[in-house]
Amino acid sequence: MIIYGTALLAFCHLAGLFLGDLLGVAIGVKTNVGGVGIAMLLLIFLRLYLHKKGLLPKESEAGVAFWGAMYIPVVVAMAANQNVVAAIKGGPVALLSAFAAAAVCACCIGVLTRTGRDSTSFVNAPQLEEI
Repeated sequence: MIIYGTALLAFCHLAGLFLGDLLGVAIGVKTNVGGVGIAMLLLIFLRLYLHKKGLLPKESEAGVAFWGAMYIPVVVAMAANQNVVAAIKGGPVALLSAFAAAAVCACCIGVLTRTGRDSTSFVNAPQLEEI
């Protein structure tokens, strides 16, 4: 059943690449624009939707969780292929968008930290009896 989570990821990846290519064509560049990010957002939304409807077994969710954990190393490897120096020389738009994205992420983390509840914390965990 874990393979179904991987199949869901594959579907989201292909859909994200397709939508990233369409977005690139729409804004007039001949490259994929945000395909991996679109794929991960699509995966998050589909996982939440299927979980609410009860259509995602725990084993399949484990496959999705595995690839979710693998997302950061994959993105770092993909970013290593980008020509950052050319982007910076291309104009201040690259720097402005990087700082704006970092600021939005910092704000979102702050909001989530203050409003969210973590069910995995040890604050309310039962104490183990000593032997």
